[in-house]
Amino acid sequence: MATLLLRMVSPADARVGLGFMEAAREGDRSQGKVSMFPARNRRWSLRSLYADSKYACVGVEPEKSSLFPRAASLLTSAGGEIVVSSEEKVYDVVLKQAALVRRQLSSNIAVDAEKQDTPLPGSLGLLKDAYDRCGEVCAEYAKTFYLGTLLMTPERRKAIWAIYVWCRRTDELVDGPNASQITATALDRWELRLEDVFSGRPYDMLDAALSDTVRKYPVDIQPFRDMIEGMRLDLKKSRYKNFSELYLYCYYVAGTVGLMSVPVMGIAPESKATTESVYSAALALGIANQLTNILRDVGEDASRGRIYLPQDELAQAGLSDEDIFNGKVTDKWRSFMKNQIKRARVFFQEAEIGVTELNRSSRWPVWASLELYRQILDEIEANDYNNFTKRAYVSKAKKLMALPIAYGRSLGRPSSLRQSSLVKA
Repeated sequence: MATLLLRMVSPADARVGLGFMEAAREGDRSQGKVSMFPARNRRWSLRSLYADSKYACVGVEPEKSSLFPRAASLLTSAGGEIVVSSEEKVYDVVLKQAALVRRQLSSNIAVDAEKQDTPLPGSLGLLKDAYDRCGEVCAEYAKTFYLGTLLMTPERRKAIWAIYVWCRRTDELVDGPNASQITATALDRWELRLEDVFSGRPYDMLDAALSDTVRKYPVDIQPFRDMIEGMRLDLKKSRYKNFSELYLYCYYVAGTVGLMSVPVMGIAPESKATTESVYSAALALGIANQLTNILRDVGEDASRGRIYLPQDELAQAGLSDEDIFNGKVTDKWRSFMKNQIKRARVFFQEAEIGVTELNRSSRWPVWASLELYRQILDEIEANDYNNFTKRAYVSKAKKLMALPIAYGRSLGRPSSLRQSSLVKA
């Protein structure tokens, strides 16, 4: 088991959502700030992808929402009982994480510098080696993102590397070469190990890097636990009845990464965005990245008996599991895929607003990640929606072209400042 946990997962699967937003602030800045999303009349509803609405696919129209993606806060069961939707469950986590950052920064800001200089028990040299190893892993498996992190401050850079590595190791448990040997009990042990890491009792050098990170920043354990829950789903679930179920899965395996990273990268000092809206945008990027992964890997997942597409929407499009396993591109499939891609782009649109609120030194890797992942959707279209036998990927030339564009976008002003100026005008 110890050997297994130290292995790294495949590059394609574990970049999910990593490299997004941080809301670490100079104290509680929520008072007197504006939301990144215009505060107008809310229209929460969880509707079908094929409902008559431009943004029905996500249950909320972005330009008319004050906080994304809080859709369908209350639903009614067949028995008339009020039940909480997946979106509301996730949004509750967002609110709690944002509140935690505000509380911890307001109470601990005076001791932050002291914590930076107090090492974990053991050698400072070993801790440096641990962070260096995390950086090596990031450089090997996520080259573009790694280059972007080099513009971040040294402390933030190391912390993001540590979070990245933990996510890779966790993902490998169910998608790595030894995934067939992993049981629910193994995941339970991994969660107990996580609790030890957060308590300052690391098992190995890579754990030590994360343990040091969560000591320095107001990083909460809940998103880490939720990611492990996503791994549990992969062990027992291979179909998703509707988008509400799929949304929760996407949060577990990818949206959590944005919440883990939020306290590290930092918000621009001049930003007027609320903590909650920043977290919502971070979540949106994780969901967008995972939806993109799902659409890219339809054929690969089908070969393992998995279908990560809403069953009710497949049925509405006149498609079945058998059509997925047959892997034939038809007009029905093209129409279905167009709607799925449209949904993913809406989430990217919401995430894009939030990237501008980051501390300037943290924006470039996020913009690069967002732009390159979004281009995968373009490649699926270029392949005539054949994601059964063709793998959509962004060429090296396009990646190189995207980097200066992402850097240029990273220099812009926060969206909340532009919105504030419009309100004053």
